[in-house]
Amino acid sequence: MFKKVLIANRGEIAVRVIRACKEWGIETVAVHSDVDSDSMHVRLADESVCIGSHQPQNSYLNIPAIMSAVDLTGAEAIHPGYGFLSENFKFADIVQKHGVKFIGPSAEIIKKMGDKIQAKKIAKKNGLPIIEGSDGGVKDINEAKNICKKIGYPVLIKASAGGGGKGMKIVQAENNLEELFILARLEAKKYFGNDEVYIEKYFSNPRHIEVQIISGKNRTVHLNERDCSVQRKHQKLIEETPSPILDEKTRSDLLNKTVKMVEAIGYEGAGTVEYIYENGKFYFLEMNTRVQVEHPVTEVQTGIDIVKEQIWVAHSGNTALKQNDISARGHTIECRINAEDPSKDFQPSPGIISVCHQPSGFRTRVDGSIFQGCKVTPYYDSLICKVICKGRNRTEAIQRTMRSLNEFVIDGIVTTIDLHKRILSHEKFITSEFDTNWLAKEKFY
Repeated sequence: MFKKVLIANRGEIAVRVIRACKEWGIETVAVHSDVDSDSMHVRLADESVCIGSHQPQNSYLNIPAIMSAVDLTGAEAIHPGYGFLSENFKFADIVQKHGVKFIGPSAEIIKKMGDKIQAKKIAKKNGLPIIEGSDGGVKDINEAKNICKKIGYPVLIKASAGGGGKGMKIVQAENNLEELFILARLEAKKYFGNDEVYIEKYFSNPRHIEVQIISGKNRTVHLNERDCSVQRKHQKLIEETPSPILDEKTRSDLLNKTVKMVEAIGYEGAGTVEYIYENGKFYFLEMNTRVQVEHPVTEVQTGIDIVKEQIWVAHSGNTALKQNDISARGHTIECRINAEDPSKDFQPSPGIISVCHQPSGFRTRVDGSIFQGCKVTPYYDSLICKVICKGRNRTEAIQRTMRSLNEFVIDGIVTTIDLHKRILSHEKFITSEFDTNWLAKEKFY
């Protein structure tokens, strides 16, 4: 096993990776910006290195600084977490060429599956149903008009190199196509350095379902699906497993086809294949070549430590998991707690947490990096922790999550805890009659 791993990330995911490393008996190195010197991940790591100022491009996106920290500490492997450089194929390539193990798939796989157009072609070639749309990048407005006429409105313009809702525009009719086409390309260039966009048919009332996989040279296994349909502006807020809307035949088809595709591309590590689901059919959306924010909901449901498995696959090349050994009982729900004010259009709420009491109890887990007296800065993603609760069935999982949210006390900043309470107590959530556009339509904020 590795002797020392550097975590090229911050916040709750850095804490999560440090914990997994410690259970493997691996020494850990935390990198941090100047404003994160007193953060939880720095406190928990065996060593820490300041790699720059609070601007992400000067620290957590600063590849030379991170590689210097590797040289300084003698780390044998790098875990990228999620976000930042986790899906940057150039970073993965540099790490490998430096003689250090990148805990994730190869740079080649990251590049292929990170290009949404290329990923779509790979999915289609390997038997996954895809969404009707352009075959590749759309170069000009005339080409865009022809594609939209062919597939019909509404359509979705998406950044080829994108994610997280950036560079994404919904076009309801041709009269606003040109304006939104230009805006999508400008956003794509701004956020991803690549202005290529493609066009897909837009689904008005979809569910968002994803499949967690672990893959090694020896085999690929799935850890069942997650339903991530409670979203705001394409950002997930609540995840649950199993999906309450899938029948067993559809579930089995989804899981089996996903495993076959992942095996076919020679994937190694943890990954997630995402789908749109509407009217009883599922369609390939994208593949994330990293650990997901929402991985704990699957861990609690299956009893599998996904991060420890990531590390084992990176070390050995194989997964120790067998499909027959993976079972899931009951129902699990995860709520993402953000330092945001829903009453002010989800404006970030930085500050010092003056009181922090986190819930606990039977089948209740909290993943986070907060503590009493810690500073929540305005420079990074506003996610501060996640609450994950399991029940014998979905009703009990909702009840346990509500109990846990009611126990949570965070003073000094505004959070989304009360919003989650309103969502979980809403009749449409309880009966699972919602889609990815539900929150906006119900005017929760």
